[in-house]
Amino acid sequence: MPNKQKDLKMRPIYAFVLIMGIVSLFSDMTHEGARSIYGAYLNFLGASAATIGFVTGLGEMLGYSLRLFTGMLADKLKKYWSMTFVGYIINMAAIPLLALIPENGWIYACILIVLERVGKAIRQPSKNTLVSFAAKQMGEGKAFAIQEFLDQLGAFIGPVILFFVLLIKKNSDNSGYALCFAVLGIPAVLTLLSLLFAKRKFPHPEDFDTSKAEDSKLRLQPCFILYMVAISFLALGFADFPIITMHIARTDLMPADYLPLAYAAAMIVDAFAALIFGWLYDRHGFKVLMLSSALSACFSIFIFGFHSFAGTVAGIIMWGIGMGAQESILKSAVTTIVSKNNRSTGFGIFETAFGVFWFIGSWIMGILYDVSPVYLIVFSVITQALSVPVFYLSYRSSQKSLA
Repeated sequence: MPNKQKDLKMRPIYAFVLIMGIVSLFSDMTHEGARSIYGAYLNFLGASAATIGFVTGLGEMLGYSLRLFTGMLADKLKKYWSMTFVGYIINMAAIPLLALIPENGWIYACILIVLERVGKAIRQPSKNTLVSFAAKQMGEGKAFAIQEFLDQLGAFIGPVILFFVLLIKKNSDNSGYALCFAVLGIPAVLTLLSLLFAKRKFPHPEDFDTSKAEDSKLRLQPCFILYMVAISFLALGFADFPIITMHIARTDLMPADYLPLAYAAAMIVDAFAALIFGWLYDRHGFKVLMLSSALSACFSIFIFGFHSFAGTVAGIIMWGIGMGAQESILKSAVTTIVSKNNRSTGFGIFETAFGVFWFIGSWIMGILYDVSPVYLIVFSVITQALSVPVFYLSYRSSQKSLA
């Protein structure tokens, strides 16, 4: 009988996590599909490697750093659903508008790409907080692993759809890219409809979390501060995918029409890595991120150092492993460490650190690439490798706090 009661209690929690995962699936079909061709698209419009690195890095920085403000605002207003809706509307509207960009209009394209990231900054802390309420009962690693799996399943499907669009179009000129962005308007609409359904079905997901609401002031433990230092090193050397697709396009390692498939491959690796490392997190804590960081640290050697198709594929797999582990475990750690009342702020703080250093790293790597890809490789490997010992220190600190 107790097991049956527990199952009945957990059903709506699993249902909520699943529905929010479907929202993520359609959302990632849209913006990750677009992201798979950003680098080649901006290159086609006339942007330099440094510009692409700057713009994509700036987008990621704003997409992460603004979460500090939006996270604090969400915790203050407790309007998690409202902020999630506003962010998704901006996030989803910017991508179909890219279909209207004229030739040589790379400046306008850059503005929309950055705006899309700003939309994500508005909705992400609130959306993660909504999921975290269910995650406390379900298991932090498991809940965010399921979210990331569905998220990356969408990130796989989106680029595959664009591959077939470009294949049918048989050219990757401005009209081909415009059609790609127009097609992505369909999952964008489905994202908003799914989110509306989730809101009507579960208007108060905070009721799932029965943990004690502590004081209103956020207190960060030393292990979390070290954790943010570690992810900052990781972000600094983790190249944004548009730089990768730009490199592939420039070196003719594969036809331009196949670039969405390269990103799709990275996303499916990301999805399964998220499941594996998410489950490992519930068993062993965030020290498992040390393993994933070590596995992904050398992706730049294979992508930018080996001028071969096989080397590129191996590098993309490593990149996907790193991304999947980061996306599931980083969020899980915040849910574990930060109290219910301040969780959106906690998400905002660590994502700000990650975004700022991702921007700096992307810009630096874009500049280094224009000089020589070798410099990019050295920078990427060293900075990511530095994250591993700091993750270890974070783990040791967490063990001491529990002693």
